Amino acid sequence: MNQNATNLQLALNWLHAIISNRLSKNTDDFTVDTLEFYSEDFGLAGFIATHNPDYEEFVLLLLALAPSLQPDFFAKLIVEHLPEGGDFPEFGGVKTSNLRGTLPTGETAQFILAGNDLEKRLAVQMMLSSEHWFAKQHILWLDAMPAGEPLMSGRLILDSEVVELLTTGVISKPRFSMDFPAEHLDTEMEWEDLVLHPNTLSYIREIENWITHNDTLLHTWGMHKKLKPGYRALFYGPAGTGKTLTATLLGKYTGKAVFRIDLSRVVSKYIGETEKNLSRLFDKAEHKNWILFFDEADALFGKRTDIRDAHDKYANQEVAYLLQRIENYNGLVILATNQRGNIDEAFVRRFQSIIYFPMPRAEERHQIWRNAFPAQIDIADDIDWQHIAARFELTGAGIMSVTHYCAVELLANQTHTLYFKHLEAAILREYVKEGKVI
Repeated sequence: MNQNATNLQLALNWLHAIISNRLSKNTDDFTVDTLEFYSEDFGLAGFIATHNPDYEEFVLLLLALAPSLQPDFFAKLIVEHLPEGGDFPEFGGVKTSNLRGTLPTGETAQFILAGNDLEKRLAVQMMLSSEHWFAKQHILWLDAMPAGEPLMSGRLILDSEVVELLTTGVISKPRFSMDFPAEHLDTEMEWEDLVLHPNTLSYIREIENWITHNDTLLHTWGMHKKLKPGYRALFYGPAGTGKTLTATLLGKYTGKAVFRIDLSRVVSKYIGETEKNLSRLFDKAEHKNWILFFDEADALFGKRTDIRDAHDKYANQEVAYLLQRIENYNGLVILATNQRGNIDEAFVRRFQSIIYFPMPRAEERHQIWRNAFPAQIDIADDIDWQHIAARFELTGAGIMSVTHYCAVELLANQTHTLYFKHLEAAILREYVKEGKVI
């Protein structure tokens, strides 16, 4: 961290010299000192080593970063060269309600890198276009301007995650918010704790193999020209059969962050708002290799309706937009539903894997029961797990709910022995909760 702070200060001093030269001489006829960093695997130096920007790109990056490091960076420069005050429209820059200093604009970048040379100014404009890798990788872009105002008067925007990476060397996981309606999923459980039907587990291994070997397939073997970059899977089956835990474990064992999307916060009754919410979500996730898990996906991917009014028309457009973003996403997208029949067949054809999570069979329930209770609880001799598993049809989540209830009751009663009558009562209580006939 100390080395990164030193690197950032060196970079700011370097940028200060470049801007001072432009402000005082307005010429390209000067020598730029070589900028040598300390450690090259962290923060600013690590980013440069990874992306290898050229001189102009590096200056742009520092221009956008400077206000986050020194809010008065540009204001001090202007005062140095205009001590008596006055306007300097060529320099560009804007002020905001939250920052008393100056924020650089596209015009600032043009002036510093090109002065009055029109050809070079247009080259800077191209660097700030949607076709440049800055924009494609959602690193740096120009703020959109109202119609009729100069394009380059928009301020330079450096993605907040890039700022965090350049300054602290790490990117913290986004928090659940209106702009990012997704919850990060994590677990201390292992694959051994997840009991699935063998057929289901074999399909899950296929997805794990895709995550592990996809980069080699696309880039080393050159299949990126023929295959879409991402992977789309549909998990379906009764609630509590392990769909969410499976997605979480896939992320844990492949080193990918998993985010569960709250579709109730994404879908809006206002026309066009759903697309905006989805756009923000996917823009945030792009190039991160996150696993996106859409639970209760039939809320948006249900059978499409005939167009009877404008609302139906826009609802179908929302689904079409989400399908487009999912198909273009370069990571793993998992949609989960309790009933496959709720998902429109036209959407089902877009998935590489459709995986059924059935109710656990007696042998699987037996395995779950045997591992459910903590070691501190003594299981009485009148409890036969094989008999319990064969008699009571419960999901893994249902069994864990019973375990939780029994454990708390034992603690409350200051005893450590579980008898059949107590276990049976807890199971029947779970049946009532789930609305099952006893």
